[in-house]
Amino acid sequence: MKKILFGLLILTGFYSCKKWALAKDSTGPTPQDNFLAYSIKEIPVTKNYTVGAFYYNNNTWNTAVQRLPVVGDYNMTNGAISPAIMSTHIAQAAAGGIDYFVFAYRSPTRDNTNWLHDSTLIQTFVNANGAGAMKFALAYTVNSGALGISNTNPLEKNTTARNNFLSDFQRAAAAFMGNSNYMQVNGKTLLYIQAAENVFSNQYSVIYDSIRSRLSVSGFSSMYLVGNQDAWSPPARYIDRFYHCVDAIYHTSLSGNVGLTQWDRWSLLPQMMDQNWEYSRAYFRDSMGGIDFIPNISPACNPQITTPNSTNPIYPRTDTGAMFRQLCNVAKMNADTSAGGIRLVLIDSWNQWQYDMQLEPDTANTANSNAPKPYGETYLNIVRKEFKIP
Repeated sequence: MKKILFGLLILTGFYSCKKWALAKDSTGPTPQDNFLAYSIKEIPVTKNYTVGAFYYNNNTWNTAVQRLPVVGDYNMTNGAISPAIMSTHIAQAAAGGIDYFVFAYRSPTRDNTNWLHDSTLIQTFVNANGAGAMKFALAYTVNSGALGISNTNPLEKNTTARNNFLSDFQRAAAAFMGNSNYMQVNGKTLLYIQAAENVFSNQYSVIYDSIRSRLSVSGFSSMYLVGNQDAWSPPARYIDRFYHCVDAIYHTSLSGNVGLTQWDRWSLLPQMMDQNWEYSRAYFRDSMGGIDFIPNISPACNPQITTPNSTNPIYPRTDTGAMFRQLCNVAKMNADTSAGGIRLVLIDSWNQWQYDMQLEPDTANTANSNAPKPYGETYLNIVRKEFKIP
């Protein structure tokens, strides 16, 4: 019996080797046949895109940052920033093809201290922008904990929380939306809602109708509401929270500190982002009532500045902006360029130095021998070239 089994094993091995040898000569899929095996092509600009950049309220300068902004290190204590620095930021951004800054704000009713900090920063921009070189938009940051809402305690069950939530929009609108430099999209007043998945409700469309109704009472009858969705999340994950609620959706940056956490995605980042966005925008458009999609990209990312032991990928600047150019073209491939389309693109960020995600120009840091080579206006020049008509 043992001899029979041994003989079968030899025959099986011989057949397997012979089959493998034959297979080497047969035709079959190659790495080039993979659906991700394509190059990102340069998309010519025949009409300007509208580019927004997130402007962060960084409070205290992170001393682990080795790069030096052109304006020098700067604190934003309690939202206060030098008017001269803000004026320089406006001039730099406008020259680099940025159309508007996006300023986040926290709940005026439930987080008043931070609202005062946020509104101080925004007012500094408004004052420095008297010539109207830049537009600006607000991004309401949903904090379910501060509002006192959850899956089991939605807005409908908590009248006080519901009124506070709706008042948060009215307070910000009264303070800033009437400014002549406030951002409009096809004649509608633009408003972003960050962490929109944290709006807990049993009837989301009713809540969003209430937001629009409250803002209409405040004099803003036509709103363009943009909801924020998690990086890499399936487009249908929050369908109940966006369908018949928002006009557009953007993802948390897939190439920033929150989105860039896996090495397999980093290896083919432009293609991964393109496939994610192509599927998502089609789903938002065709299965969620024609919701628009806004691409959101970052120029670089280094999580080790803030978290030295981070094992997440570093999206470096050593390629002199080559990766960022690709991501700009991925954004153009997925922006709404249809007739009458919004043509909006977001960049995260203008000044998120603690993750090296900033567009803001830097200069040589002679006080730090370990500081990397400055990139200067490289990334702003890329923005202008990739999104504006020459």
